[in-house]
Amino acid sequence: MTTWHSDDLDLPAYLARIGVTGEPSPTLDTLAALHRGHTTSIPFENLEIMLGRGIPLDLESLQRKLIGSRRGGYCFEHVTVFAAALERIGFRFTALSGRVTLGGDWSSRPPTHAVIVVESGGRRYLCDVGFGRGPLEPIELVDGTDVDQDCWRLRLTSEPVGDVFGTDRWILWQRVGDDWVDRHTFTANPQFPIDYRVGSHFVSTSPRSPFTTRPFVQRFAADAHHTLDDSTLTTAAPDGTQTSREVPVDELPTLLRDVFDIDLTDADGRSLVASETLRRGSDRP
Repeated sequence: MTTWHSDDLDLPAYLARIGVTGEPSPTLDTLAALHRGHTTSIPFENLEIMLGRGIPLDLESLQRKLIGSRRGGYCFEHVTVFAAALERIGFRFTALSGRVTLGGDWSSRPPTHAVIVVESGGRRYLCDVGFGRGPLEPIELVDGTDVDQDCWRLRLTSEPVGDVFGTDRWILWQRVGDDWVDRHTFTANPQFPIDYRVGSHFVSTSPRSPFTTRPFVQRFAADAHHTLDDSTLTTAAPDGTQTSREVPVDELPTLLRDVFDIDLTDADGRSLVASETLRRGSDRP
């Protein structure tokens, strides 16, 4: 049995879902196409949690949700599917966990983000398809790498952790307006499906998780990053300009469909509106 259960992956359906054509092979061009296609086709969302359901990470469930339906997921879901595709195509890679910092102290943040490092042509590339805001394509894992991907700017740096293993800590930075913000950090500690299940359990159930308290949905494209955070819809451009507005609760199903390409069933749409009406009402002073 393969580590990421890639024998069970419907690869043609996955490629169709992300808009990649042709016969894939383990090359850098294929990796870039897979990364861009996945990042811009499958949205980030935590709506199953808001609907009172768990987040299964078995490949059958993930295929049904992310590939067979117009739905998305959070990083552990995205990366599990992406890893299965890489494994099926024949890439050599290592799954890792990262700590989302966004300017905070990395040592106080749990490892709740999933990324992959892929080897190709004797070089290593960071693949980050599950963050919800890019990158569009892989970034070479070299200290000081600075990329401009359709005007979205990112940078990788590394520094020693200072432990007895001589570990390097990698940091992914994102340009936001005139500033560089440290987005997340990771080390080369291999992760396996069971590790992601542990992290996912915390993210989907803990009251300290940002994803158990309000809807959080993202869709990323070459020209825009859309975010629904609680009741606020924000659209940001690569140059840092953005617009925001408040979203009435009864508009949610339509907004999810038209802006985020998420199709909820009628029953789930009604349930989300009902639960959000109750939650927003309870949040008022």
